[in-house]
Amino acid sequence: MNLHEYQAREILRRYGIPVPPGEVASTPAEARAIAERLGGKVVVKAQVHAGGRGKAGGVKLAKTAAEAETHAKAILGMTIKGLTVQKVLIAPAAEIASESYVGIIVDRTSQRPVLMVSPAGGIDIEEVAAKTPEKIHRRAVDPRYGLLSHQAMMLGFALYKDVKQARAAADIMQKLYAAVYGVGASLAEINPLVTTPDGAVQALDAKIAIDDNELERRPDIAALRDVSSEAPEEVAAREAGLTFIKLEGTVGCCVNGAGLAMATMDLVKYYGGEPANFLDIGGSSNPQKVVSALRIITSDPRVKVILFNIFGGITRGDDVANGIVQATREFTLKVPIVIRLTGTNEQLGVEILRKAGFSALTDMDDAVKQAVALLKGRAA
Repeated sequence: MNLHEYQAREILRRYGIPVPPGEVASTPAEARAIAERLGGKVVVKAQVHAGGRGKAGGVKLAKTAAEAETHAKAILGMTIKGLTVQKVLIAPAAEIASESYVGIIVDRTSQRPVLMVSPAGGIDIEEVAAKTPEKIHRRAVDPRYGLLSHQAMMLGFALYKDVKQARAAADIMQKLYAAVYGVGASLAEINPLVTTPDGAVQALDAKIAIDDNELERRPDIAALRDVSSEAPEEVAAREAGLTFIKLEGTVGCCVNGAGLAMATMDLVKYYGGEPANFLDIGGSSNPQKVVSALRIITSDPRVKVILFNIFGGITRGDDVANGIVQATREFTLKVPIVIRLTGTNEQLGVEILRKAGFSALTDMDDAVKQAVALLKGRAA
């Protein structure tokens, strides 16, 4: 679950990290009133779960309260990467002497949180990693002991030569580490971490992603979810008990099991296609899940072919087949569908599909190749 910047800033402030003041507005008039209270120049920032807000015109500098109102009017309602902006953050425009990056991410390979810092802040860390990887400094943290003072100081000196600033940065890192554990975050970033002309170190922007597994035992954090800023397909999938991640390709994938879903996407790319999504219906034998999955996949206009890859264990082939038949009766498919079905109740499932006018393959490679061939307009 992603948090908005204003929510992430409030969490950082709660853990003692120096964050400039700021308030959120949902109307241009509210934006003007906040700007008047803050005084001076302010920044109007779109609050939406998408990167590249600045490039999309979602971040504007306002010299007056009237200008803040004008910018808010332009930003509110605009679409950034398919998401509509419904709120803007109004914050004082800071005078910046330098920009750095500080972030913590859970590394599943080492099974430890990893602290990353870079003196190249204010831009995407992915861009820094690609162009100047030597500017990124990493420290895997032993969760038994946490981030120790000397470890934080070493990273602080990787950002600043000034001892006071390095010490301030180290203190922020330790507090950020505490915040990650405090809210159950899988990712926390401060970008940029800035120094001001008077030498102060502040967190100017914040990004926090919460591990969904933490939400049940952290209702206060779960209450921060803003479904209006999430992709409608992901909201529908969550409500249907499906695991869904929207991607940029044209092959809609419906698979049972996360491992098989990953392998399916890899194979789609191997044979020249691009997956449009990760969608795992799980191990439940519930035809309605299949109906929901197909409805979600077909709602994406970029999907040109649908690929079902079912290896039945707990999931029964006849239930999946019944779900496909039920779905196609409820709404018409406008794109071709390729079905691979094997495992539990395979023959029964294949017979159900045959009676409904569908055919099913048993080989995974054959199914993926056929889907990609249909995508490219060739005969399978």
